[in-house]
Amino acid sequence: MSDIDELQRRITAAMDRVAGGLDQLGANSGGDTAALEQALEDEKLANAQLSERVRLLKQRQDDELADIKASAAAATAQMAGLDLEVQRVRKANDELRNSNQALRAANEAGVGEPHLINKAMMAELEALRAARAVDVSETNAIIDALTPLIADAEGAA
Repeated sequence: MSDIDELQRRITAAMDRVAGGLDQLGANSGGDTAALEQALEDEKLANAQLSERVRLLKQRQDDELADIKASAAAATAQMAGLDLEVQRVRKANDELRNSNQALRAANEAGVGEPHLINKAMMAELEALRAARAVDVSETNAIIDALTPLIADAEGAA
């Protein structure tokens, strides 16, 4: 029975120490809790600000990506038009080459064919028109490429 009394006394002493520790912890942590809560609020505010910055950066990146895609699509369309004009020049030059070859053959045979001369002149005119169209397309491509650069330079100045 004395062992039970001794164990009960030890348990009671331990419980008193735990209760005293809890009281002391509660009394000391009152100020710490306010400081920790303030630190938590500060961190939440900083996190919200960083999240807003990230959102703005993502929005700016998305806008720039859309601008780049639009520019790329416009450049692709412009290059397709230029390619079409180059194909037209090649075709006109092939016709001119064939007409001139037929004209040379007719002149070598001593037969001056007026329709061959007309055909050669028409092919030459078409080649000149096609070359001019290519020049216009290239000039427009250069202007379209330089316009944003000039606007950026004027904005920087």
